Amino acid sequence: MNDFDWFVSRELGCDAYARYVDDFALFSDSRRQLHDWKRAIIERLARLRLTLHENESSVGPTGAGTPWLGLVVYPAHRKLKARKVVEFRRRFEQAVHLYQRGMISFAALDATVQGWVSHVHYADTWGVRRHLLWDTHPIAAPKDAS
Repeated sequence: MNDFDWFVSRELGCDAYARYVDDFALFSDSRRQLHDWKRAIIERLARLRLTLHENESSVGPTGAGTPWLGLVVYPAHRKLKARKVVEFRRRFEQAVHLYQRGMISFAALDATVQGWVSHVHYADTWGVRRHLLWDTHPIAAPKDAS
């Protein structure tokens, strides 16, 4: 358990939280409690000469969706942020173009696709993956995907 985990669980008394590297989410049934925790975290970070990204930090009901690692997480499902689809489409089109010109190997193109698919498969993305990877580039479609 690192210092931040200790602070959140022991000092703040938050039993329900998630952390991945420098992203974290705290959960409570009390909106007031969440605001108090947020204020305490901001103060703790300030003592370490760190800041919280205020525009990316919010307190709200989980039913409204919580942004987390490029996804929007709801109680029963996860969606990919629209801007993440646009970003990948640009990278993918550029990689396909470079591959067609012989400037990168198929392995490099495949690594681009596999890295993205490995991340987004945690959300409800089958339709967007099919559209971006197979419908727009049928040469990459599996034989039985017609």
